[in-house]
Amino acid sequence: MTVADKLEITELLYRYSELIDAGDFDGVGTLLRRATFGGPESGGASGEQVIAKLFAKSTRRFPEHGNTPRTRHLVLNPIVEIAGPERLTAAARSTFCVVQNTETVPLQPIVVGRYYDAFARDDAGWYFTERRVDVQMVGDVSDHLNLDPRGYGTSHP
Repeated sequence: MTVADKLEITELLYRYSELIDAGDFDGVGTLLRRATFGGPESGGASGEQVIAKLFAKSTRRFPEHGNTPRTRHLVLNPIVEIAGPERLTAAARSTFCVVQNTETVPLQPIVVGRYYDAFARDDAGWYFTERRVDVQMVGDVSDHLNLDPRGYGTSHP
């Protein structure tokens, strides 16, 4: 795996966060259109429209703030590894921390966990084939989610 491959994959990790924080759930669906998305207990969702609708249904957006969820998804410590002799697949694991600030929730971390990702490469470049979310710590998500994020985790404090 070249440095360019690792950078391209790492950018996909960051792009996901950027799209969620912008409230662009159609963009999230497009990014994950060839992937299965879910957690250990939640099962998996597949397909561009299914994933976009999942985010639109589960995540609160604030129209008065550009229709965004008023969050920052921070991706930390990404480790990217080649997986496959032909260098056409890869895996990554990273930590995430979501912070939020609204009129009722002061600036604070609200969810912390791990991402486990799989990727493949074709002539157009790298793309997600799987994103597993392991939610490990949950704070005040009352202004963020319309579901219990613990369904996406295996270990909780």
